Amino acid sequence: MKSFGVRSIVLLHVALILLVQQVAAGRDFYKILGIRKTAGKNEIKKAYRKLAKELHPDKNQDDPEASQKFQDLGAAYEVLSDEDKRKLYDRCGEECVKKEGMMDNTDPFAHFFGDFGFGFGGGQEQRETPRGANIVMDLYVTLEELYNGNFVEITRNKPVMKPAQGTRKCNCRQEMVTRNLGPGRFQMMQQTVCDECPNVKLVNEERTIEIEIEQGMQDGQETRFSGEGEPHMDGDPGDLILKIRTVPHERFERRGDDLYTNVTISLQDALVGFTMEIDHLDGHKVTITRETITSPGSRLRKNGEGMPNYDNNNLRGTMYITFDVAFPKKQLSDTEKEDIKNLLNQASVNRVYNGLRFS
Repeated sequence: MKSFGVRSIVLLHVALILLVQQVAAGRDFYKILGIRKTAGKNEIKKAYRKLAKELHPDKNQDDPEASQKFQDLGAAYEVLSDEDKRKLYDRCGEECVKKEGMMDNTDPFAHFFGDFGFGFGGGQEQRETPRGANIVMDLYVTLEELYNGNFVEITRNKPVMKPAQGTRKCNCRQEMVTRNLGPGRFQMMQQTVCDECPNVKLVNEERTIEIEIEQGMQDGQETRFSGEGEPHMDGDPGDLILKIRTVPHERFERRGDDLYTNVTISLQDALVGFTMEIDHLDGHKVTITRETITSPGSRLRKNGEGMPNYDNNNLRGTMYITFDVAFPKKQLSDTEKEDIKNLLNQASVNRVYNGLRFS
């Protein structure tokens, strides 16, 4: 009985030590982001992007821990997205990163998305503040990027307002004033009223913006970065809108979630059959096997080999393969012609018809 009590005390002591070590190590950033410790940079970004939308406090106003969860998420992304911070965290935990002064508690959500135009708040606030113009830019991406997903960094010079000497008139507005024209006579008229504000100047600053090319995005789809457009001297800046533009591909044409391609085969393969492989957009091989005669212009469907659906990446479109037949260029001898006639044993078919009507 005595030995059992001693053993219990020892086990309790060990458990307390492990608990203290766990608390000292800080938060489990990998668990917060829901990723493996071997996760790559793009996987970390995707996980953060998804959770940031789900856990934003404006979307979870009934959860008293929403702000804390969102702060934990931001801290996890801040550390694991930085190579040096991540190495230190993997070695000795969050406390080591803090001791080295490497956690600045910035808001990676706003930096990563540019506020992204989510509009989580539910208020009916009326915008009276003037705004600068929006900037709309085409972002040219490859079909491979739309199939696999990618992160792209864009560097641009953005005009930013900086303090300058003197004052200026701003917040100008029209007000109705009454002017006395004499006994019993008056006139109402509008006049411009302006406030005196500190002067500012526009200075170009280099900005790096990161955008995620999501799997299955469509041509013309837009991504909005709030406040990254043209500035307004007396109000808020406009937005930067990036519009997806697909670069033409040498092998595939996209139509919705389907892919179309043409394959040229020899006359021999068209008659006796063949097996071949097509390189897909992510490098995997699509195998085609034909054991029957393949006519010029015939089409083969490969279900599930198209583009990933934007709303559900687990769904894939169809790949349509159209076959062209390359006929031999050399002239056949009379003997070879007779051999082919005897082999095919096919009567001549001469039919004139409107091919457009039946296409």
